[in-house]
Amino acid sequence: MQLDLGQKIRELRRRDGRTQEAFAKAIGVTSQAVSRWEANGGYPDMEMIPPIANYFGISIDELFGYNNERSKKIDELAAKIDQMNSQNNGVDININECISLARNALIEFPGNEKIMLCLASVLYNAGYVRYGECHLSDDEGYDVLDIEKHRTYSEWKEAISLYEKLLKTMENGEPRHRVIRELTQLYLNTGEHTRALEVIESAPNIYGTREFLKAKAVDGKKRAKAYGEALLKTVRACSELMVSGVLTNEKNMSVAEKVQSLRNAIEIFNTICTDGNCGLHHSYIARVYTLLSLYLWLDGKKDDAFMALDAALLHFKRFDKCRTKQTGYYTAPLIKLVQHETCKNNSDVDLPIETSHMSLAEDWPWWSVSEYEIVKPEIQADPRWNEWVSKLQ
Repeated sequence: MQLDLGQKIRELRRRDGRTQEAFAKAIGVTSQAVSRWEANGGYPDMEMIPPIANYFGISIDELFGYNNERSKKIDELAAKIDQMNSQNNGVDININECISLARNALIEFPGNEKIMLCLASVLYNAGYVRYGECHLSDDEGYDVLDIEKHRTYSEWKEAISLYEKLLKTMENGEPRHRVIRELTQLYLNTGEHTRALEVIESAPNIYGTREFLKAKAVDGKKRAKAYGEALLKTVRACSELMVSGVLTNEKNMSVAEKVQSLRNAIEIFNTICTDGNCGLHHSYIARVYTLLSLYLWLDGKKDDAFMALDAALLHFKRFDKCRTKQTGYYTAPLIKLVQHETCKNNSDVDLPIETSHMSLAEDWPWWSVSEYEIVKPEIQADPRWNEWVSKLQ
């Protein structure tokens, strides 16, 4: 690589329209020395390397031609860390290994934003995996977070510090938006509501999102596809908000109201996926059905509860078919141009590729609700529970 240093200096000097004399004067050497370097008749002393790199506004790695190799290794490490971290989906599979890998990567590439974001996200996940998100009820019965307990999580403290550093240097784009999303959640978890509101002020409103704006940047068939993609994202977001609303209003809604709200959270997909093909979103719908089964049981509708569990299994099987295909398309009229990918390539899928049917029983009802301890022994004592579990094999 060093043999190309003279050529690299010449290319950079010409790029910037600088003469050998001007360059030499700026870094404190003679123009003859620069001429020798560019002719590969010698090399700058090592103490001259940082000033040369600074003069051209590049890193030392770029000056020596290492940047492609460096970037490639950083990308590979970041992808590996994210892939490993995704396996810790509510259960500690390899969280220690993830943290160790990310820390060592940051030692090798100090200050690198991609690696720093990986470490922050692993620590963010570690708090959930190791200790969980803890909830209390306020005086009016609304769900609130146990901020005093959350503040003891050293993983979240470190993650907040890393996210705050990243916000100072990151340019606009998806990585920065990811920082805002995860930092906002941690501020909420630790009771820093004012700081959370300050952070989200820099985020776009719903109409300024990539999905909405993309439809404004193209026309024809591409625009039709962009509208379909925006519709799917909006439907998923609305459904998630409806489920979150049920959980937040846990003590301020009747069981019947919760049942109806969860049915609506499922039904909203049918307004767009009119032929029943919900693609990779079938996995999410399956989990909503498991939560619905809990509230149906509480509402005294035990037969309906097991119908909901069967529906969860049906949707998970549809999800399985989708994720085994290399590519596939939605088929309803408004979204027929939208392609769904495998789980490995789709950032909207929040289940790891290894997820199996059995996770429906193991993770039931997926969301943490106070009624869980009441319903679990009752529903699992019903013979139909074991019959349902046997279908998951």
